[in-house]
Amino acid sequence: MKALAADALRGLTTFPKSLPPKYFYDAVGSALFERITGLPEYYLTRTEEEILAARARELMREVDPRDIVELGAGSGTKVRRLLDARHDARAPLRYVPVDVDAETMAAAARRLLRDYAALHVHGVVGDFERHLVHVPPAQGRRLVVFLGSTVGNLDPPARHELFIQVRGLLRPGDRVLLGMDLVKERGVIEAAYNDVAGVTREFNRNVLRVVNRGLDGDFRPEAFRHHAFFNEDASRIEMHLVPPARQTVHLRAIGLTVEVSPHESIWTESSYKFTRASAGAMLAAAGLAPLAWYTDAGERFALALAG
Repeated sequence: MKALAADALRGLTTFPKSLPPKYFYDAVGSALFERITGLPEYYLTRTEEEILAARARELMREVDPRDIVELGAGSGTKVRRLLDARHDARAPLRYVPVDVDAETMAAAARRLLRDYAALHVHGVVGDFERHLVHVPPAQGRRLVVFLGSTVGNLDPPARHELFIQVRGLLRPGDRVLLGMDLVKERGVIEAAYNDVAGVTREFNRNVLRVVNRGLDGDFRPEAFRHHAFFNEDASRIEMHLVPPARQTVHLRAIGLTVEVSPHESIWTESSYKFTRASAGAMLAAAGLAPLAWYTDAGERFALALAG
């Protein structure tokens, strides 16, 4: 929990207060996010699925990987579209999921190994911003996939640093497949993060439960209101936790006392939205050449192939 301690100490002692969104994803948070992906307001997952359903066979024929590295792999559901689309399903393929949640990764690996006889899984339990050095050397042509719009959770400097690292995983002929939510009408974007059922609210609050467990803390998650809005100037959704009354919190493992007033918040997530131009510039800045651009009919979401 050294990383959590460092992130909490840094984020909760600055203004605005913040906690990184990667700490949403313990087993409970991963399950809550799976529920979010099925909500009527949350168009992102099903729209990406729609694009993959239409394009996966073409993509896999074009790339023909023997090595798939997935950043933020979660439950392993997205990669199935690619595995099912392989033109030579009996050829050996190694899948390298990178994710912070070991329990979810292990369960996903068991299911994938059961369903795909030619598959080998080499899991990397860690933070994809810090631990890509542990991804093993490629066993053939490599495809790095970063789906689900997770790239939008990173601020521009962190995105640039990540793609520099990703480029280091590639050899000539290797590819990156990136999922991105696109700029669109404000109401559509905001509804996706403010579902009527309140699942996103509980997902947001779950970061406080993770901090409590990891740092012997006494946050009361129910004492914080979920607040999500689209910041048009920055082209991002912001998710915050706001206390209606002053909260005093003790993180005993690091000897930190935190005061959060009703006039401030804990910023838990940014979700940047892209255009084709901004996505291309982001990739090019890291030395990655955009090769193909795929969207749904309504241009709500995009997949970009680069190398």
